[in-house]
Amino acid sequence: MFAAFVGGLVIVGALVWAVRFGTKVRRREPGPPRREEQPTLPESGPVHETRQRREPDEVPRAANESERLTPHDLHASGSKPSENQQRPRWDEGAGGSFGSGGPGRS
Repeated sequence: MFAAFVGGLVIVGALVWAVRFGTKVRRREPGPPRREEQPTLPESGPVHETRQRREPDEVPRAANESERLTPHDLHASGSKPSENQQRPRWDEGAGGSFGSGGPGRS
């Protein structure tokens, strides 16, 4: 019984110490930025999202079988801008996604 009481006091003491330590650390941290320190929009206005259709970029082939491709031989991205930038439209009456309720294949 006595050991449980002492154990409880130790736990309570540790919790009190942790709260005090946390408040000391918090006081040393800088406060939140003031209104004039907040980021502002650039003079050109907000930046807008751009949309573009992309198509896969072909992986270059080695000149002969003994030559290896190294990372700098490959392109930075796996895709390139498509020549046709028109958005594809779904066929009328087609759902366009899995589980759209269409008859599907039988």
